[in-house]
Amino acid sequence: MKTLNCAFVPSDPVSRSCFYSFFIAASLICTVYFIGGAFFAKEYDEGLLRWGTSKSLQNAKSNACKNQCRPPGTEALPQGILAKTSNLETRPLWTYTAKLNVPKPSMSLLAIPVGIKQKEVVDRIVRKFPRKYFVVMLFHYDGIVDEWKALAWADRAIHVSAANQTKWWFAKRFLHPDIVAEYNYIFLWDEDIGVEHFNPRRYLSIVKEEGLEISQPALDPTKSEIHHQITARSRKSRVHRRMYKFKGSGRCDDHSTAPPCIGWVEMMAPVFSRAAWRCAWYMIQNDLIHAWGLDMQLGYCAQGDRTKNVGVVDSEYIVHLGLPTLGASTDEPKLNTIGQAPSYQEDHLPISEALAPSQSHRYDNRPEVRRQSFIEMQMFRKRWKNAVEEDKCWVDPFQQLTNQTSH
Repeated sequence: MKTLNCAFVPSDPVSRSCFYSFFIAASLICTVYFIGGAFFAKEYDEGLLRWGTSKSLQNAKSNACKNQCRPPGTEALPQGILAKTSNLETRPLWTYTAKLNVPKPSMSLLAIPVGIKQKEVVDRIVRKFPRKYFVVMLFHYDGIVDEWKALAWADRAIHVSAANQTKWWFAKRFLHPDIVAEYNYIFLWDEDIGVEHFNPRRYLSIVKEEGLEISQPALDPTKSEIHHQITARSRKSRVHRRMYKFKGSGRCDDHSTAPPCIGWVEMMAPVFSRAAWRCAWYMIQNDLIHAWGLDMQLGYCAQGDRTKNVGVVDSEYIVHLGLPTLGASTDEPKLNTIGQAPSYQEDHLPISEALAPSQSHRYDNRPEVRRQSFIEMQMFRKRWKNAVEEDKCWVDPFQQLTNQTSH
C-alpha cells in the first residue's frame, strides 16, 4: 500500500531552493499579518476606549457648562474674562497700578435729583455724607450742571443731566443693580430735605443692627410736611415699624400685617440694601416715571418678612421741607389739547401785563404732574394685578398671613 505525501517537494535542486524561499516568504507574511492584526486590533480597542472616555468627558463638561449662568451674548467668551458688574467710581487717566489696588472701605451711594434753585439745600445734604464712605450722584432735571462746579465736593460727584425727568426715570436708567453692586446701601432721596439732625454713618449702623433691608429716616413732625403718619418721628423709640390708626377708614393696630400700617416707607427718602435694590429696580416700570403705587409693593423686596425688615429710623431724623421742585412754575407756554402753544395778542392786554409777559405767562405744572402720577398709579396697580394672575408659578408670601389677620 502506497503512502500519500501531503507536501510536494520538487526533486530538482534549483526548484527545491525556489520552493523553500517561497515557503519562507509566505511564512513571514503570515507571521506579520497575524502579529500586525493583533496589534491593530489592540490599537483599535484602545482607540475606542479613548474615544468613549473623551466623549464622556465632553458630555460631563457640556453638562457642567450648561449649568453655568452666563449673561446672554457672552457664550463666545471664556467665563473668567466676563466683567459682570461695574461701579460709579471715576478712574484717573494715568497712575501707578499699586495705587489702584489699595483696599477701600465699604461704600454706599447717595443719589439725588437736583435743580439749581435748591443748590444750598443739596449742598448741606451732600456735606453730611463723608467722601470716604459715600459716592454721590446728582440727577440734574433742569439741565444746569456748570453752576454746581463751585461747590467743594462737585468734582467727586457723578453728574447726569436730562431735562424734566423724575428721580425714578434716572434710577431706572442709571442705577442698574449690576452698576451699583459694590455699594452696600442706596440712598435715593429727594432734594428738599433738611439734615441738621441726621448722621448717615450712625443711621447705617442702626439699620444693620435692626436688620432693615428697606428703611427711611423719620420726619420731624414739628417742621416737616408729613403726608403719611407712619413717617413721623417717635421720641420713644430708636426705630418703629408700624403705625396706629383707630378712627376712620383703613384702621391700623397690632394685628395689621400689610402696608401702609406696617412694612412701608415713603418714596421721598428711601434707603435700600444692595439686595433690596436689586429686587426693587426690576419692579420700577420703565414708562411710569413717578413710581406711584410702588411703595405698597416694596415689602416684597424686603428679603423676608416685611413686618421686620422694613422700618423708620427715629433716632436719626430729617425734615421734609416741602419745597416746589420738579414741575413748579415755568415761563414756557402751556400746550393745548393738540400740542400747540396758545397765541397771545399783547395788543389787547393791559399795559402792566404787556410789559411783563414773563410774569403773566407763568404756569404751575404741579397739578398736571400730580394728575399724571395718579394715572400712573392706576396703571401700575393694573399691571401688578395682571402679573399675579398670569404667573401661575408665583406664590404670594404674604397672602395667607393677610387673610388670617385682615379686619
